[in-house]
Amino acid sequence: MRYPTVALLRVLCAILAFSIWSPSADAAPSLDDLRASGAVGERYDGYAVVRAQGADAGIRSLVDSVNAKRRGIYEERAKKQGVASQEVGKVYALEIAGKAPPGTWLLGEDGKWVQKK
Repeated sequence: MRYPTVALLRVLCAILAFSIWSPSADAAPSLDDLRASGAVGERYDGYAVVRAQGADAGIRSLVDSVNAKRRGIYEERAKKQGVASQEVGKVYALEIAGKAPPGTWLLGEDGKWVQKK
């Protein structure tokens, strides 16, 4: 069994204390609709991904915008905590998955997709 590192525990505590991630009010319903439809999924690293082949530019733009905001948050938190932004993203991925609507597809580190019930 692997035990979390001290740095990862600090990140977890900071997230619980500040709980700063939430999509913008105007993007959240659209992102939720896309996730519920299966057109967009969530990855293990805290980033959204377009799943629908041939998705239009609007969907890709929304996902790019969401990911840019998330990247900024992860980098900011990582700098404050002295850890890699990838570690912060993985912690946030758990929170994102928990808040995602039923039907959202989640991509694990093993490359397998599972659908949230």
